[in-house]
Amino acid sequence: MALSKKRKLALSKVDSEKQYTLPEASTLLKEITYTKFDASVDLDVRLGVDPRKANQMVRGIVTLPHGTGKVIRVLVLCPPDKEAEAKAAGADYVGLEEYIEKIKGGWTDVDIIITMPQVMGKIGALGRILGPRGLMPNPKTGTVTTEIGKAVEEVKKGKIDFKVDKYGIIHASVGKASFTAEKIVDNAKELLQTIIKLKPSSAKGTYIRSVYLSSTMSPGIAIDAKTFVE
Repeated sequence: MALSKKRKLALSKVDSEKQYTLPEASTLLKEITYTKFDASVDLDVRLGVDPRKANQMVRGIVTLPHGTGKVIRVLVLCPPDKEAEAKAAGADYVGLEEYIEKIKGGWTDVDIIITMPQVMGKIGALGRILGPRGLMPNPKTGTVTTEIGKAVEEVKKGKIDFKVDKYGIIHASVGKASFTAEKIVDNAKELLQTIIKLKPSSAKGTYIRSVYLSSTMSPGIAIDAKTFVE
């Protein structure tokens, strides 16, 4: 496939042999992002773990200081006595039986589903629909909780969950191209520091193998892990 002029220009500005600091990479990323829409900024972290082993699975949640820049649509499945709390916290959709029926009919037009432990029995049957879409509520990600209002507020403010894939890589969005370079750095640091804290005790050798920062359709920029690993 022939490269476009913008793609060639972007590639010419990135030194493929160099590992950049986070501030350098964030500034450069804004220079090489040419999309007409507000592109997502993504961080890809390759870890020295074996995800096939349960004691080396890296999964966590983090609240990005400046949010993700995305409009997060939140559905809260809860009893009537919790509906007011969910709505006050900013939930986009609130209810129970009617939304369970909508989901059974194929409706999944949301980004996050939050519910309560006592409701999970009714939601279990939705696993085959919600699971493949990454929408199934899970206590480990804070989406099954009795503190409905707090959970909604955190998600709206920029709380994300991440999980290492079968190749040992964590992919996560840390903002938008319209963010300042400083905000991108702050968000990336928060995610990286959280990943470092979650290092499994059974993981041997180098934990952070490589880190790349990119935006939608931009080349990846290699980050020097030594600049943020203490």
